[in-house]
Amino acid sequence: MFWLKFVFIMIIMFALISFVTFILRKTFKIEKVKKEFFSNHYINELHRKVDKWVRRTTGISLVILIFVQIENEAFDYLLILGMIFSAMLEYGVKAFFEYRYSEIPKQAILTLTELFLVLTAVVTVVQMGLLGSF
Repeated sequence: MFWLKFVFIMIIMFALISFVTFILRKTFKIEKVKKEFFSNHYINELHRKVDKWVRRTTGISLVILIFVQIENEAFDYLLILGMIFSAMLEYGVKAFFEYRYSEIPKQAILTLTELFLVLTAVVTVVQMGLLGSF
């Protein structure tokens, strides 16, 4: 039952993000950027280097938080907060480089909107206990 709920929530989030992105593209006249499926789209070499360090740092931090949670189950929300902070940092770096160095700076609006929707979904799912209790 967990996986059924999980897949259903993911489908709803994908549809919501796609719909909001479509509306924002039409409203702000933002061109679509061609990207490979499941690939990183770097603006320039500095963006690639910064993103690599951000991913490494957040990966190590999340591993440490997992070990802390295993040792003390009172810190259940610490891992979720770590994942939220990690997403905020990665999307923030992407939005910054899109705004400052991209040929289409309005693309940062879509990135920040996607961040907001993903964080809202995570907080809603956790607070409502849709995937089980923590």
